[in-house]
Amino acid sequence: MNAIIVLFVVGFVLLAFEVIVPGAILGIIGGLAILGGVILAFMEYGSTGGWTALGVGAVGGMLMLAVEFWLLPRTPWGKRMFLRAAIDGTSQPAPAEASNVVGRAGEALTPLSPSGHVLIDGRRYEAFSRSGLLPKGAEVRVVGLDNFRLIVSKP
Repeated sequence: MNAIIVLFVVGFVLLAFEVIVPGAILGIIGGLAILGGVILAFMEYGSTGGWTALGVGAVGGMLMLAVEFWLLPRTPWGKRMFLRAAIDGTSQPAPAEASNVVGRAGEALTPLSPSGHVLIDGRRYEAFSRSGLLPKGAEVRVVGLDNFRLIVSKP
């Protein structure tokens, strides 16, 4: 009986520390300890003791999850530990509105081989040349937009 209780206590403690220590190792070891306690209960106390231990393990696991994911984030310590803010920005804004740049003429600030930088209406943009290699200073016309760059070609 003592071994079963020790395995359950160790298992639940390791599952509790899984919230603090990343990597899932403690959770796996804790789950295996609880499973070992259930198996030991089946071996020592038969079907009734084993099913009782399984029920205790399942209810204890659900209570542990409820405490860790519902109660702990509401405590002052948990508020410092869990992230609350959401990141709603993007890594990079779109280079321009299509209606503002498509069809406009500009100049290659760097050689476009096929990527480089262009100057359109006094503003620098990253660009991709559909016309292949274009030298620095070449005239270009914007024909479209890609995710983070303009698509240009010879006029």
